Amino acid sequence: MSANSASETPTIISRNRPLMLIGSMAAMVMYTLDTTIANVALPHMSAALGATQDTITWVLTSYVLASAVALPLAGWLVDKFGIRAMMLASVLLFTVASMLCGVAQNIEQMVAFRILQGLAGAFLAPLAQTITLNSSTLAERPKMMAIYTQGVMLGPITGPILGGWLTDNYNWRWVFYVNLPIGVLCFALLALYLPKTPTHDRKIDIVGWLLVALTVSAFQLILDRGLTVDWFASGEIVTYAVIAAACCWLGVFHISGGRNPLFPLALFRDRNFTVGLAFMFLVGLVMMSVMAILPGLLQQIYGYTAFQSGVLLVPRGLGMLVSVTVFGRFIARVDDRLLLALGLFLMGASMWMMTGWSTDMPRGPIIAAGLLQGLGLSFTFIPMNMIAFATLAPQFRTDASSLANLMRNLGSSIGIALASVELARSVQVNHAELGAHVTQALVPFNLDRITAFGGTGEAALRIVDGLVSQQAAMIAYINDFYAMALACIFAIPLLLLVRTGKKPG
Repeated sequence: MSANSASETPTIISRNRPLMLIGSMAAMVMYTLDTTIANVALPHMSAALGATQDTITWVLTSYVLASAVALPLAGWLVDKFGIRAMMLASVLLFTVASMLCGVAQNIEQMVAFRILQGLAGAFLAPLAQTITLNSSTLAERPKMMAIYTQGVMLGPITGPILGGWLTDNYNWRWVFYVNLPIGVLCFALLALYLPKTPTHDRKIDIVGWLLVALTVSAFQLILDRGLTVDWFASGEIVTYAVIAAACCWLGVFHISGGRNPLFPLALFRDRNFTVGLAFMFLVGLVMMSVMAILPGLLQQIYGYTAFQSGVLLVPRGLGMLVSVTVFGRFIARVDDRLLLALGLFLMGASMWMMTGWSTDMPRGPIIAAGLLQGLGLSFTFIPMNMIAFATLAPQFRTDASSLANLMRNLGSSIGIALASVELARSVQVNHAELGAHVTQALVPFNLDRITAFGGTGEAALRIVDGLVSQQAAMIAYINDFYAMALACIFAIPLLLLVRTGKKPG
């Protein structure tokens, strides 16, 4: 029997599938929510935990790093203990770790509890995807992927809004306490309706895992610490780079030649899956880099509050919701390659729209670009997952889901780092170039006699410098948007490598 034929019969049959899916999706949303919900509370945490501006960022870094290190173990753990046991244990441990984060008294405790939270939450997204795929028939799979896509996007979009509201109205600790009712609900639904799945002994490739963990950890540390310590001018970054390069090289040879590799080699022999990984990396890079820099643009250039800027990010989610609702049946019947090409084009078009933004602009263009970007993301995520899993045998789905989430996390980390670094560099360059063009003809006072005006002259110079800085920052943001638009458009030709899977009638 072929992989496509076998995949038509669900391997997970629940006595109440809707409630089982609600439990698994809510668990995954809880994990993705915590990737962004703590961002807006960092200044409040810094004061309460006695942390510096440099060390407080480890609240975010430790969470992402722990998740990235744990993800490769998902396939082995599921084979050893089953999806039900792993899902229940992950939800329980994640909820407990969230409560511990809420009661942390110093930065050391917070980082330790965030590592625990990241280790537990790493498995929630791939396991939720596996449950969604394995509980649906081939005909239902596009609709199931639409539901999963909504869950993936819901966390990052609502995180800044919910985090800002809880911090302003209650306390920063509530950004962690909010996981308690969600965790309890998820655990109850999964305990009642998620059936047991077969288990079997499988040797763990501990050497392969260590090499992957060291590669990912060192690379993540390069991205997180590089801007602070001046990149490769620092011995610390050079050390991380040597570790990452050496472990990556050894890991590739070990996994490709080992008897029981960390990831089954059949995954990499599936052309659709490998191309799908490239697209997941790209979408993670573009999506999260935009989500990372937009709040700064909205607050620093346009003067919106943290909560208002979070609200202005909501149209992305609305665009996805509308497109899935209106075009859901259409998505299920059209060639996945055409849909993914359309999604990448719409994402690129939305970025191109954003290159036309100015420092004095109403909310309309921000909302319009967000809606178009959400529409593009829905036409990207669903067919991207369908392509990646179209020709993959069911027994590889958990490993494939963990690897796909790992690639999306790496893309997100690289995207955020590149966007932030290029933004900082571009601001400096643009400020110098614009400042060089400030002449007597452009200001309403005599620059040669500015010192004669005392404090008034200094205030006037500060105003001019502020205007130059604002324009320099706006140009820097636009440069980032150009780069993201081009990345989306230039990725479309990769679809020529994709083979179509079987579509439902």
